[in-house]
Amino acid sequence: MNKRKIINDPVYGFITIPYEIIYDIVEHPWFQRLRRIQQLGLSHLVYPGAIHTRFHHALGAMHLMGKAINVLRTKGKEITEKEAEAATIAILLHDIGHGPFSHALEKTILTNVHHEELSILFMQKLNQQLNNRLSLAIDIFTGKYHKKFLHQLVSSQLDVDRLDYLTRDSYFTGVHEGVIGYDRLIEMMDVENDELVIEQKGIYSVEKFIIARRVMYWQVYLHKTVICAEQMLIKTLKRAKYLAKSGTHLFATPALHFFLYHDVELKDFNTNVELLDMYAHLDDTDIYASLKEWERCDDKVLSFLSRGIINRKLFRIELESEPISAQKINKITSSVKSAYNIQDEFDLQYYVFNDVTTNSAYNLEANNINIKLRSGNVVDVTSASDHLNLAALAGTVVKHYICYPKEN
Repeated sequence: MNKRKIINDPVYGFITIPYEIIYDIVEHPWFQRLRRIQQLGLSHLVYPGAIHTRFHHALGAMHLMGKAINVLRTKGKEITEKEAEAATIAILLHDIGHGPFSHALEKTILTNVHHEELSILFMQKLNQQLNNRLSLAIDIFTGKYHKKFLHQLVSSQLDVDRLDYLTRDSYFTGVHEGVIGYDRLIEMMDVENDELVIEQKGIYSVEKFIIARRVMYWQVYLHKTVICAEQMLIKTLKRAKYLAKSGTHLFATPALHFFLYHDVELKDFNTNVELLDMYAHLDDTDIYASLKEWERCDDKVLSFLSRGIINRKLFRIELESEPISAQKINKITSSVKSAYNIQDEFDLQYYVFNDVTTNSAYNLEANNINIKLRSGNVVDVTSASDHLNLAALAGTVVKHYICYPKEN
């Protein structure tokens, strides 16, 4: 059987499955599940075109990994075929642990379980099924392999993961300010002292990358309406979990039902061999099916929130650079309580909620983007750049928000 398939990708054109084991992984039900998980969650409520999936992204990142490895080989860096295959597997599976709507799930029906931890568990289980052929990929993914730059291609501040999602997300949202020169960035890659670096002549592409990342975060990923929609979903799932723990019977698909009615921590995945497969049956369709049923449930809070998400009747959100004053929160809360005749003070948390969101376009303290100067010296991009605002982008931006129904 020919497993070297060609896939027509809307962003890069024709891409090729480079190794037969990649085909086997892509065909696995756990990977096929990524077709049913949207890359940008509820962002399509703001950008209607943003309905691409994590399946798309994984294949795109795999493609860019192949290009990066080829570039480094042409510059004399030794990367064996086994290492190339393993790095390709590592990037292909980097998001396999994502649940439906990503972080919304991590904060509600699971207890402090990060998707990267689940990705490792999935890789380990797949490794058992594929005769330990993923061992090197797991070492690269976790940073245990002695060639550090291979891990940096998978996970760093300028990895092929970011190169693909910025390129892909800007394409599907139509936010052209997020377009980056991914091809030039890859061509400028090199390795110095086992660290991934960018040649000096690629510095303007790095500057554009950092600025584009900032734009994409505030214009797409942390767009205020997206924040509001995702927070409404988090509140909806928290309400469902609360009702489930109180003994209320709720409609849910079998997989979602299990996680609603059981408290699951990371250690449980290690002790219960069936739990990971149960999690692998969760995708966006489980949530949507449940939301559609919860619209008509007896609990008016769950019904109200579910109806708002399904019909895009989203809350109002106010985003400010300073903390929301207690006086303003109390005034809004009082108004909402009266308008919706809320008798139970406990229920108010689902109608009025405030929090903070933060982002830093570039982190000076971890996995720096290093520039290899013509002199041979390696320096951080903020030192090499003459862009006046680049260092400022390393600062963390904090925004405060409050959400509440629009009728008030």
